[in-house]
Amino acid sequence: MLDRRELCAAVLQDRGDLLVVAGLGASAWDITAIGDTPANFPLWGGMGGAVMIGLGLALAQPDRPVLVITGDGEMLMGVGALATIAHQAPRNLAILVQDNEHYSETGGQQTATRHGTDLAVMAEGAGIKRTQRIASLADAAKFRDAVHAKEGPVFALAKIEAKNLPLVLPPREGAILQARMREHLLGPAAHLA
Repeated sequence: MLDRRELCAAVLQDRGDLLVVAGLGASAWDITAIGDTPANFPLWGGMGGAVMIGLGLALAQPDRPVLVITGDGEMLMGVGALATIAHQAPRNLAILVQDNEHYSETGGQQTATRHGTDLAVMAEGAGIKRTQRIASLADAAKFRDAVHAKEGPVFALAKIEAKNLPLVLPPREGAILQARMREHLLGPAAHLA
């Protein structure tokens, strides 16, 4: 199993113009630990919505690579989104699920992935043609290359250690996070539009 921060660091290395949406909890803390930037959109609420936000961002910004990093608990809540993503098929969208087989934010209860549910198989069944498993940092580098090549949609699953890491919190106000990404994408006068 991989260390989730090392995995995020490998995937976000040399990120260039990559836009990142992070699911509720650990994924948001991990991208912030790697480096807080207006190109990050960490979620503080709306569990299950990260992949759909990523889809919307990918459709609105077709020339920019978009990566969603989320956990198994959130992906299980939003699993129906995979069919919509397969149908829309944005080449610039990639999804990385960090699967620790637990709902870490609510007390460590086991998720269905602990008992055989395979999110990569579910993504394939939804119609996502490019799925992969990340078992090493070398695999993470290959995934990163696919993200930047915009060969998507791409779905990747990485089994990660179920451990608590020091919190590195992004700004907590959703309106601030939304405004800073909007300004990053559209320029300083974007908040006036």
